[in-house]
Amino acid sequence: MKKVFIQTYGCQMNIADSEEMFAHLSARGYLRTDNLEEADAVLINTCTVRDHAEHKAVSFLGRLNSWKKERAGRRIIFAGCAAQRLGKTLQKKYPFLDILSGAKGIEHFSDMLDESGLFGPQTSQGETLPPGLTGYVTIMRGCNFACTYCIVPSVRGPIKCLPHEEILQNVRNKVAAGAKEIMLLGQTVNAYQDGAVSFADLLNKTSEIPGVVRVGFTSPHPIYFTPQFLAAVKDNPKIARHLHLPAQSGSTKVLQEMKRGYTREILLEKIKALQAAGFVISTDLIVGFPTETEEDFKQTLSLVDEAGFITAYCYKYSPRQGTVAAQMKLLSQEILEQRLENLLNKVRDLAQNAYRAQVGTTQEVLFETPDKGRSSGSFWVKAEGGKYPIGSVAKLTVEKAVGTLLIAR
Repeated sequence: MKKVFIQTYGCQMNIADSEEMFAHLSARGYLRTDNLEEADAVLINTCTVRDHAEHKAVSFLGRLNSWKKERAGRRIIFAGCAAQRLGKTLQKKYPFLDILSGAKGIEHFSDMLDESGLFGPQTSQGETLPPGLTGYVTIMRGCNFACTYCIVPSVRGPIKCLPHEEILQNVRNKVAAGAKEIMLLGQTVNAYQDGAVSFADLLNKTSEIPGVVRVGFTSPHPIYFTPQFLAAVKDNPKIARHLHLPAQSGSTKVLQEMKRGYTREILLEKIKALQAAGFVISTDLIVGFPTETEEDFKQTLSLVDEAGFITAYCYKYSPRQGTVAAQMKLLSQEILEQRLENLLNKVRDLAQNAYRAQVGTTQEVLFETPDKGRSSGSFWVKAEGGKYPIGSVAKLTVEKAVGTLLIAR
């Protein structure tokens, strides 16, 4: 049997895309290997949200030239968002690359393998990798927004929602392979709509599948959280109570220049409604957008205080070629570095404070080891005084917080 080495960069959606592409390679007789030297093929699935991620993927591709020469018949596939953005210029620079498969073409990946004539005919249905406790399920691709800093819409295209029955069958397959938690994926995942089936409907339908103990999702967009959504999920304990909700800025002016589609006030209104429904919220924040003033930045700092995030991932603005913001005059690196440092100082203790706030509460824990697992709010919990089967769920009372770990019985 031939073997394929898979290198995935980027988000959870890329992980799901890699699994889907592997299934097509598996159907042509390939096994997965973590040893590059024994591989007959390499699949590089790429990200281009930030320049650093794209550079890592292209650098890895460049190093494969010597690997390919070591043994006749080795093949290289470069796929995903960076493949979509760079296009055929990449094949000109790296002529040893066999297949270039952009993010928009994942639905045609099997056809590309056939048309290349390099991977043999399909001989089976193919196998996916065991999902572990968490099964990642793509429910939609693309984005209808045009945020001025973001390359995703141009490399992923507009929103395309997958049929809900196809999604639910995928969930059943993940559960049959051992998954207990299902993570629904999309660029603006809560914009999902398939006929009369809304995103909230899909969450509830997913939770009803036998064997599913928890359902999460990423990445949502603030404007798609509605009272109807909250009403639909409020009484469903299987829906994870942690949300990663990218805010990006606390300044209405900057949000408008980013074309995020909401104001600071609307964002805070959505956050407070979600928190009232029991959700805890983490976020992404960008410092140094080209039009950001010192006052704008102070509003981002104050947003952290007002919003009650449990943690925040902070980034310096990174211009992406092909976006509107890339044409704007950049702030100095000195300003970017100083603002990032100030923001990191602001958010440094958020996680520990959030863990301390859980002391005395009862948490439903999905165990990933015999004595440790994650709560519905994605807090790490260690059980004292008992051992639990991996994949089981138990309700425990939190006695204390040690850093970013809850100790419970």
